[in-house]
Amino acid sequence: MSLKVGVIGVGYLGRHHARIYSEMEGADLVAVVDTDEKRAGTFAEKYGCAAYSDFREILPQVDAVSIVTPTLSHYFIALECLRAGKDILVEKPITGIVREADELIVESAKRGCILQVGHLERYNPAVTHAFEVIREPKFIESERLSPFLGRGTDVDVTVDLMIHDVDIILGLVSAPVVEMKAVGARVMTDKIDFAKAWLEFDNGCTAVLTASRVSPEKQRTMKIFQKDCCLSIDYQRCEIRRHHRTTEGMLSDSIRFDTKEPLREELEDFVCCVKERRRPRVSGIEGKEALKLVLDITEMIRRKG
Repeated sequence: MSLKVGVIGVGYLGRHHARIYSEMEGADLVAVVDTDEKRAGTFAEKYGCAAYSDFREILPQVDAVSIVTPTLSHYFIALECLRAGKDILVEKPITGIVREADELIVESAKRGCILQVGHLERYNPAVTHAFEVIREPKFIESERLSPFLGRGTDVDVTVDLMIHDVDIILGLVSAPVVEMKAVGARVMTDKIDFAKAWLEFDNGCTAVLTASRVSPEKQRTMKIFQKDCCLSIDYQRCEIRRHHRTTEGMLSDSIRFDTKEPLREELEDFVCCVKERRRPRVSGIEGKEALKLVLDITEMIRRKG
């Protein structure tokens, strides 16, 4: 039986949600919503569904929705959808503040609804493999660098980019942060455009994260060190390099994964979670924890001026 889905917000990313749902077996794209009626109409015609400017109008028609709107609107829209008993996937960050995320988590549990957060890198096959082989990381270093594109500048780079690596690191380490240092700078906007954070965890692991949207070139990497082994993830190439110790000395090898569309993997998983009533890979709880940490990092940087 096909799941009736709607997409709320068909801007830069939301239009890809609509495209994928329209192509997906097991899902029926019923409607798209956008405050720009012309835009909604364009993509509704393209993908063979109805167009609306008010998301409330689609709620009687759908089983589940993707919420792909500006962050400040996530809470209000998600809360209304949950109260209507709809399963939701809300793009990262889950909300703008932690209290709102907590309320969505409580509401989803109360209604028995799926609440998934769109942390796309969790569906990169190289990251999926890392979660399978990393056991006790001792040191993690991540770099997420981009040229200035003028997109996403309504939020700090910590919330826009660093949050991806924060989510992955919290998943790999599974221990609370006990000490944190952070620095950053405003360069091209009135928001933080460059940020570096140092995290120490209760289990002894340390992580250093760098995020920038004012770099000469795009780079997405993470290095994870554990006993006798170092893994280096290249997100863009979907590749993992492993340097490990054997009785014969240090050896290196690499795995290059088939390039997939992570968003398609994520949306297919969301549909499966809804149908099977199982916990998402990134539930509201994981989404909230990543948000809380990046907001703490952001506040530390702001206090330093």
